[in-house]
Amino acid sequence: MKKNPCLEINLEKLRHNATTIHKLCDAIGIEVIGITKGFTAIPEIAQIMIESGITALGDSRLDNIQSLRAAGIEAEMMLIRIPMLHEVDRVVSLACCSLNSEISVIKALSAAAVQQGKTHDILLMVDLGDLREGVLPEEVENTVQQILPLKGIRLRGFGVNFNCLSGVKPTTENLLELVCLAEKIGDTLGIPMDTLSGGSTSSLELVTKGMVPKGINQLRIGEGILLGHSDIFTDLEDTFQDSFILSAEIIELKHKESTPKGIVGLDSFGQIPNQKVGGIRKRAILAIGKQDVYPDHMSPVDDKIGILAASSDHLIVDVTDSSVEYQVGGEIRFKLSYPGILSTTTSKFVTIHFSREIES
Repeated sequence: MKKNPCLEINLEKLRHNATTIHKLCDAIGIEVIGITKGFTAIPEIAQIMIESGITALGDSRLDNIQSLRAAGIEAEMMLIRIPMLHEVDRVVSLACCSLNSEISVIKALSAAAVQQGKTHDILLMVDLGDLREGVLPEEVENTVQQILPLKGIRLRGFGVNFNCLSGVKPTTENLLELVCLAEKIGDTLGIPMDTLSGGSTSSLELVTKGMVPKGINQLRIGEGILLGHSDIFTDLEDTFQDSFILSAEIIELKHKESTPKGIVGLDSFGQIPNQKVGGIRKRAILAIGKQDVYPDHMSPVDDKIGILAASSDHLIVDVTDSSVEYQVGGEIRFKLSYPGILSTTTSKFVTIHFSREIES
């Protein structure tokens, strides 16, 4: 018997999504790195990625990579957040490759790799406008010249990030800028650039349209597999968008006024509540709250339900217009966005239940 709140994860739908994306990218010579941070590296999901043809996994947290290793996942592991200086020994020990932008960190990785008798691969991140991590294009050649003499380090190539911070979209033009930069550096310094990592799920839309420039041969895909997206807002053909369903239990069900009574100030999260006037409504309180997931990242499976508000441990929904006769002790189910999946898999108060059936 499952215990609410519960996150039901359909492994077969995820297998289908991962297989679809792997085949789509493989057909044009693009390697998929399966990103596990969005579900806190649950081993069962990581294993599904591997069984779908993906041979390398990436995560932003070393603890997640360590848990995958402990679970027996033998794929190549990539650290996709710039390493902290104090963790370089663990980076070299746990990950085959890491994304980097700071020469001081790369030098520390070099020392750790030499000490451990290993060669650690790096991708040098280039900032092409999203303003998160990365060396500016005009600084790349000088940075590469500092990297090349380092022992224990192999510069595999370049990487870029889009969408995650400033919302800058990947385009043929900015990806071509990365390709041209790699060709220039390769010719100038006489070194091959084996890997050009052209972003994450948001770059899949270019794949579907045949607009990825030649030379881009890797993408780091998490959300695309989890939610069947070709970018943040677009569903990918032949994928599932409901592999993760959250259920929460009804602990109160009453008819109440829509408008608060009394002087309204800030709520417990320092926000001014936006209460709509609508007369007497049937309201359900669910035993889940912002400590587990923010309401903006949930959408009721029953489309006649509206989410009204949440505190840290309570979610309030309007069930007035629903044809379902909800009862105290019953449950209400929700689809989740990518941040919603991240939150619920991180919360120790949400149980996990796996399913493998795909409805016909």
